[in-house]
Amino acid sequence: MRAEIIAVGTELLMGQIANTNAQFLSKGLADLGIGVYFHTVVGDNAGRIKESLALAKSRADLIICTGGLGPTQDDITKDVLAEVLGRPLVIHQPSMDKMKELFAKRNMPMVESNARQALMLEGSDPLANETGLAVGVALTVDGTRYVLLPGPPSEMKPMFELQVKPWLEANVEGLEALHSTMLKFAGIGESSLEHQLIDLIDAQTDPTIAPYAKEGEVAIRLTTRAGSAQEAARKLKPLEDEIRRRLGGFIYAAEDISLEEFLLRELASRGQTLAVAESCTGGQLSDLLTAVPGSSNAFAGGVISYTNQVKHRVLGIPLNELEGEGAPGAVSAETAIRMAEAVRTLCGADYGLSVTGVAGPSESEGKPVGLVYVGIAGGGEAAAVELQAWGNRSTIKLRASKSTLYQLWERLKS
Repeated sequence: MRAEIIAVGTELLMGQIANTNAQFLSKGLADLGIGVYFHTVVGDNAGRIKESLALAKSRADLIICTGGLGPTQDDITKDVLAEVLGRPLVIHQPSMDKMKELFAKRNMPMVESNARQALMLEGSDPLANETGLAVGVALTVDGTRYVLLPGPPSEMKPMFELQVKPWLEANVEGLEALHSTMLKFAGIGESSLEHQLIDLIDAQTDPTIAPYAKEGEVAIRLTTRAGSAQEAARKLKPLEDEIRRRLGGFIYAAEDISLEEFLLRELASRGQTLAVAESCTGGQLSDLLTAVPGSSNAFAGGVISYTNQVKHRVLGIPLNELEGEGAPGAVSAETAIRMAEAVRTLCGADYGLSVTGVAGPSESEGKPVGLVYVGIAGGGEAAAVELQAWGNRSTIKLRASKSTLYQLWERLKS
């Protein structure tokens, strides 16, 4: 089955709001085994909405429209579809009764235009709106299934989960849901990962392999269609086993979680804690960690030792090691180790991480932009790793933060 999602709203075309509904619906439909082939965005214009519906009918079996079900004159999605299908609009009485009751409770007059939200196409199935007033619509005409949903995500999402999914399951035969496994990698780039799996990617049919990448992390989603979770697991296992055989040393999780969340979860399970000392990242590493709910179970605290004075006064690093002729300098393996050891002691943590380097845009201490040292203390002898990050200032800071987390993972594995 081919599906198309049509988002109606001039505000979407003007960039005033983002079309998050399409993303949500695409995932929800994929989970049902329905492939979304097209996304369309159209303004509040009857002629252009008609054109979009005609084009969608020519290439899709399921058309889902979001937006344009409200009370104002530019909310015309139902009107246009009714005209296209040659069906009158009728009042859905339960929705009208709900609306009148709501206005009465608020002691507010219900203006006539609000009644538009209770309209539905004659012969269609109403989709109850638990969090709003506009009733949704679902119907099948000449083999094409149409679903109309409100635009606000707070209304659309529960309506899809509670109303649309059951309607599709009852009205579409032979659905085979998509089942996926996500493998998360660290310490390997997207191109290198793809190179080592290119034969599997080129030969894929079912299951499929889809690589995803963002700064400091790479993921692979393995997906198959199956009638049950057990059947899906049987189909996915050989492919996952082969990927683990080739790249198992880079896989940190078999679920869609960030490296920082995985590390905090792992530390908490061991009853251990982490502290960080940051220089060039300016607090970004701590921000990544504390963005994880429940991070206080494993994250003890940190120090942003951005200047040599703070490195000296707070972390106790001798100034003659930070400055002067012959000194290792702030950007050095020696300083990274001292920072990691000091913050570990200061915060009473099991592990101390540090990061110091040159984020740019210019050199520092005669050292190039992108040179980063990561220090780690705890779980063995304190050590430092030299890295060469690339990109602009913000990119270097993020890559340095992720690389620091990767060094902790390497230590925990050993």
